Amino acid sequence: MLNTETPSQEHAGLDQYPVAELVDTLIADQFKAIAAVRAAASSITAAVDAAAPRIAAGGRLIYVGAGTSGRLGVLDGVELHPTFSWPHERALSLLAGGKGAMFKAVEGAEDDSKQGFLDLAALLPQANDVVLLLAASGSTPYVLGALDAARTAGALTIGIANNPEAPVAMRAEFGITLDTGPEVISGSTRLKAGTSQKIALNTISSAIMVRLNKVYGNLMVDMKATNAKLVRRAVALTRHATGADEASAHFVLEQCDFHVKVAIVVLKRQVPIERARALLAQGEGSIRAALLLQ
Repeated sequence: MLNTETPSQEHAGLDQYPVAELVDTLIADQFKAIAAVRAAASSITAAVDAAAPRIAAGGRLIYVGAGTSGRLGVLDGVELHPTFSWPHERALSLLAGGKGAMFKAVEGAEDDSKQGFLDLAALLPQANDVVLLLAASGSTPYVLGALDAARTAGALTIGIANNPEAPVAMRAEFGITLDTGPEVISGSTRLKAGTSQKIALNTISSAIMVRLNKVYGNLMVDMKATNAKLVRRAVALTRHATGADEASAHFVLEQCDFHVKVAIVVLKRQVPIERARALLAQGEGSIRAALLLQ
């Protein structure tokens, strides 16, 4: 039996726990997710090292999964646009059962390997694309079908599973095993298996974005200021990076469509907006390079 499906021997009387003990047990078990991701750090590093150059060369991030795993992939991809101004068309997600499965389980969809192959192939994967294949069990047919299509097309494949020697991790070019063991509620991989996948996805996509110069220091300088809260954040980030007063930061941001990167270069180099944009383009989006270029 798979580790993720094996009933936990620690909590056979879970249904009889007082609420305080039940809550403490459910929280405490989540710490094993962090340990599992830490144990996989070298595999995650290797995957990021391989993925970043392909994405820098124009590739797409493509997430594939079923159930909880698939929904976590959708979540990670969707959040790249507001956080890093990442183009929607370069963060795609495939969920067994289609978009409707995001909100309602589609029974049997995950068992269709042929559909997984066809769905991935329909995206016309290229060599620079990076396909992240998620399956707690590691053997979900839909995901394995998509893996076959991705490998056939020559895309980079990263398989993420929660059981040792899982097919999705073994057959992908880069395998990441997050060995979270049995769940407190037997087989409910929406618990710590899902938490570990969320951490791993956050780590992979964030590390790639840092390598793509979407971050200056530890500041989120390529965000989209699409509402009042984010406008305030853009002003605060610009002030933090440049030492400018609020009025100056806000004025410059207004002139450059609230693009924090451009505002920082304008204020630190004291150059016109178009010159700041040109310096950033010359420096491949790196603020540090733009501040040094002549």
